[in-house]
Amino acid sequence: MGPTARTRRVPRSATSSPTPISVRVPAREDDLTAAQPVNLLGLDRAALEAHIVAMGERAFRAQQILPWLHQRGVTDFAAMSNIGKALAARLAASAVVTIPEMASEHLSEDGTRKWVLRLADGNAIETVFIPEAERNTLCISSQVGCALDCAFCATAQQGFNRNLTAAEIVGQVWFAEHRLRSERHSPERVISNVVFMGMGEPLLNLKEVGPAIRILLDDLGYGLSRRRVTVSTAGVVPALDRLQEVAPVSLAVSLHAPDDALRDKLVPLNKKYRIAELLGACRRYVAHDARRRVTFEYAMLAGVNDSSAHARALACLLRTVPAKVNLIPFNPFPGTSFERSSDAVIDRFRDILLAAGLVAVTRRTRGDSIRAACGQLAGVVKERTRRVVPIHAS
Repeated sequence: MGPTARTRRVPRSATSSPTPISVRVPAREDDLTAAQPVNLLGLDRAALEAHIVAMGERAFRAQQILPWLHQRGVTDFAAMSNIGKALAARLAASAVVTIPEMASEHLSEDGTRKWVLRLADGNAIETVFIPEAERNTLCISSQVGCALDCAFCATAQQGFNRNLTAAEIVGQVWFAEHRLRSERHSPERVISNVVFMGMGEPLLNLKEVGPAIRILLDDLGYGLSRRRVTVSTAGVVPALDRLQEVAPVSLAVSLHAPDDALRDKLVPLNKKYRIAELLGACRRYVAHDARRRVTFEYAMLAGVNDSSAHARALACLLRTVPAKVNLIPFNPFPGTSFERSSDAVIDRFRDILLAAGLVAVTRRTRGDSIRAACGQLAGVVKERTRRVVPIHAS
C-alpha cells in the first residue's frame, strides 16, 4: 500500500473566515512512488475513466469518484465509501488531490472577495468571487501572468510565466466553492457562474482550459450550464474556432476599439488577427444558435476610445454580429497612464449604441477597493518574461 497524502490546514489572513478548511497536499517527494502522482482534479470524465481502466478497474468507478471530488469536496480516498478499500488504497499510492493554498484573502465593502492562491512552484494567481442577488460569479485565472501586453491591463504588466494546468484551473473553483460552503455551514452549491476573465489569455491555454470546462459542465462535476460558463479572449482566432468544438460555452471578446489602428495600440494581438478576421470567427461561433450573442468588452478610457465618433464607429462595426456590448469603466492600477471616462461620457456612449439598435450595458464596478475589478488582477509572477508565447498554442 502506497503513501497517503498529508492534510494541511489552509492559513487564514486577518479577514478570513473563522472556519478554515483542510486540503490534501502530496506526500513528501521521498515518499512517492516512482511515477509522479496525477492530480485527479484536472481529469475530466473521459480522462478519469482512462486512468481508472489503466489501473485495471472498470470505467464506471470514475462516475463514482467525480461527485466525491467536486460536489462533496472529499479529498481522502478512504472516505469515498462506495469505491472499495482496495481501490482507495491504490489511488492513494498513485494519485493526489492538490488544491492551491490561500496566501491571502481580501474583502471589499461591496461583498466582492479576492483570494491570492499560491501554487506549488511559488507562483501566485488571483481568483475573485462576486456575489449578487441573482447569481454568484467566480472569476478564475488560466495562466500565471499574460503575454499579450494589453496596455490597460495590470496582469499584462506582470509579464508571463506559464500556463496553468487543468487541475490548477479547477482547483480555484474547488477552493472557492468548498470554502464558501464551509463558512455558510451549508451543502448547497454557492457558485452559479464561472468566467475565465482572471489572469491570462484562456485561448492560449486551450489544452488545459478545455478539460477544465468539461469538468465544470459535467453533471458529476459542477453541473453548470454552458451559458453560465464564459471564456473571455483578446481574439486568438484559430483557438476560438477550436473552442466551439472543445466546449461551446458563452463567449466574451475584449475589443476595446472600433478600428484596427487604435486596437493595435491597446491590444497588440490585433496586429496578428485583425478586427474583420476576429468578427468572422465570432459569427461562426454563434452561427448554429440564433439565440446566442457574443459579448464585446469595451474598457472606457478617457480621451482614448470614448468619443461619440468612436461610439458610432463601433455601432457600425457590430451591425452584422449578434452582439451585446459591455462598457467597462476603466479600473486604474499603479503605474498606468490611463484614466476612467466620466459617467456622463459613458452614458452618452451607451446611448449612441442603444439608438443604433445594439444591446449595450455599463458594467457595475465591483471590487476596485481591493484591486479585484476587471483589469486589476496581477498575482505574483516568478521569473516573468515579456516573451510572446506562440499564438497558435493549444
